[in-house]
Amino acid sequence: MVRIIKCLLVCCVLTLCTGGVLCAKESQKEAYDKPFVPDSILQNVFQFSPFYSRIVDEYKADVYMKQRVKVHKQNKLVRYIPSMFRLEKGVNDYILESLSEMHYRAPDIYNRKVKAVSGTFRRNRGQLTDLADFLNMNIYSSSMMTDRLLSPLDKESAKYYTYLLDTIVGQSESQQYKIRIIPKFKGTQLVNGYMWVSDQVWTIREIQLEGKFDMIEFKLKTMMGEEGDEEFLPIQLNVNLMFKFMGNHLELDAEARVKYNEVDFYQGGKRRKSQKKHHHDLTEFYRLVNDSTQVITDRETFEAMRPFPLEADEDSLYRNYYLRRDTIAQAKAKKENAKTKASEFWGQLGDMLVTNYNVNISGIGSVRCSPLLNPVMLDYSHSKGVSYKQKFKYNRLFPNGRLLKVTPQVGYNFTHKELYVKANMGFTYWPEKQGGIEVSVGNGNRIYSSVVLDKLRALPENTIDFDQMDLDYFKDMYLNLFHILEPVNGLQIKAGVSMHWRSLVNKAEEELKDLFWPQMQLYDIRSDYNSFSPRIRVEWTPGMYYYMNGRRKMNVGSKMPTFILDYERGLKGVLGSNDEHERWELDVQQKIKLNQIRTIGYRLGCGMFTKMDNVYFVDFVNFSRRNIPEGWNDEIGGTFQLLDRRWFNSSRQYWRGHVSYESPFILLRPLNRWLGMIQQERLYGGVLFMPHLKPYIELGYGFGTHVFDVGAFVSSINGKFDTVGFKFTFELFQD
Repeated sequence: MVRIIKCLLVCCVLTLCTGGVLCAKESQKEAYDKPFVPDSILQNVFQFSPFYSRIVDEYKADVYMKQRVKVHKQNKLVRYIPSMFRLEKGVNDYILESLSEMHYRAPDIYNRKVKAVSGTFRRNRGQLTDLADFLNMNIYSSSMMTDRLLSPLDKESAKYYTYLLDTIVGQSESQQYKIRIIPKFKGTQLVNGYMWVSDQVWTIREIQLEGKFDMIEFKLKTMMGEEGDEEFLPIQLNVNLMFKFMGNHLELDAEARVKYNEVDFYQGGKRRKSQKKHHHDLTEFYRLVNDSTQVITDRETFEAMRPFPLEADEDSLYRNYYLRRDTIAQAKAKKENAKTKASEFWGQLGDMLVTNYNVNISGIGSVRCSPLLNPVMLDYSHSKGVSYKQKFKYNRLFPNGRLLKVTPQVGYNFTHKELYVKANMGFTYWPEKQGGIEVSVGNGNRIYSSVVLDKLRALPENTIDFDQMDLDYFKDMYLNLFHILEPVNGLQIKAGVSMHWRSLVNKAEEELKDLFWPQMQLYDIRSDYNSFSPRIRVEWTPGMYYYMNGRRKMNVGSKMPTFILDYERGLKGVLGSNDEHERWELDVQQKIKLNQIRTIGYRLGCGMFTKMDNVYFVDFVNFSRRNIPEGWNDEIGGTFQLLDRRWFNSSRQYWRGHVSYESPFILLRPLNRWLGMIQQERLYGGVLFMPHLKPYIELGYGFGTHVFDVGAFVSSINGKFDTVGFKFTFELFQD
């Protein structure tokens, strides 16, 4: 399995390099016969753009969007691409229309509510037709498309672009300049195209950008309003998307028209104060957008609402679509033989194997399942080897805002040959205060008792070799019961009990006698341990922003760090418990967005066990190795990738710190003409202090593409080199 992953990694890198070279050569062919843009023009554009990016405080608008999808080439693999809409056999042209309400509130809060939809797709759930990132775009912002692109209008990003003066039109007192935009090197965060800039006021009248992200090549043309309230806002957008993957070639052309009903600007250079008592309450700027029961799908109703008539060829797409759905065709389909029905069954089974699928049951809820066969579910790291996971999600939202969630998960580690199962269930009964009950059950990492700590204490620091030690491993089954409440905004309190049932992995009577009996007599070890521990966890995030979705409080993040205190006390003699201990853990973590699309994150933590009685188990909560992989972004920046999992249970106390830095251009910028598909680069650093590790240091570098993420790490123990390893995850079609 490891060899397979390494081979895939090499193939992906070669593919990226080859594609990057071709793109780089094309970029070199750009005609530089035009003069460079004078600094006086560029400096005015850069000076006014930050002001124009925030000049509009709020607006409400109606958006009509029409999308045409053309299938140039397809094969059977297209149906196995996750999140791809369903194509009909022999049909190569589709249309999709929508009417929406758009609500914008500075800075960068977009809310779109779909009112009506009409189209010729049998089932539309494809990412290709999701154009939210193009609609939710402020062209004057320093980054675009949900922080995916570096704007050529930003002064700091200008060092990555070349600007050529293409055309000048108008009289000397009122001129417009057409400026060509050419990236200096290949990168998925950079774009090329042109923009029309007005003299005197230095506003953008029209801009066209071309680029590529994930598997999609895009062209975006934005036309701004001419005067009045619409001068700083787009009134028409044209989007062309090209999707090419493994012999499939699909193209989308979309046109969006925007009609503004209300536009509010800064008043006296300041934002209008919110009418809400709590300034972190963003309820007035958020609305529920996924209530499909309110969306109009009736064809006749939509035709009455359509602001512009269709072209003749577009109308014919609807006629052909409804002809295919004619009752005569349906009756004929029912007469097909059992072989066809069997083919449909195996086709549906194939969908379940390779795509996300949802099951909605009226009055019961919805179930979401991840694909059974999907490389995204695979995870490889040096210390854990190859792991696989599968998730299921059940949700039921009640009319009064109460919510029931059930999330079973299963994972298997091929290296250690261990199966892990866990299930989380939560019921929110007081949605305004996020009050609810949470239950989690599963099997944890195999663990050894505190007897090993006494052995480690007697060994010199540089002579520890876990492989040479006789470790009495215990299986662990756990059950956590918590009550959750957020009494004050940003302050969450979880209180409940944590129960564990641990038993020796090998209980064979003869093996117990030969291997464990001497130690069991010496340390009074039993083959089974139970624990009952009241526990409280307090999380505080100052300045938490939120909005109310009906009665439900939805937290949306904060610019401040999160502080966590986790405490538990093991009680002896309760429900058969024979373990007594006390655990304390502190944790602080934050992700800070720097200028443009760069971020820096840090995490600091410490923990200790106190008041131990006889044999116990060192099982920290914040400092532990997850047995079911949670994905690259969830864990790679806040844990140790190379640290042997046995170290996590080898000390009564720890102090650790992590820092990560993410930017599109760090080390590979000189090579980006060949590696143009790299989306982000990352630097990692981690340090750990505990007995026998003074310190453990881990440094890493990684980069991410639309296909995979990979990281390389090096570690040292007590100032001496330890090991080198890798982390690899698939990101292709990741939700």
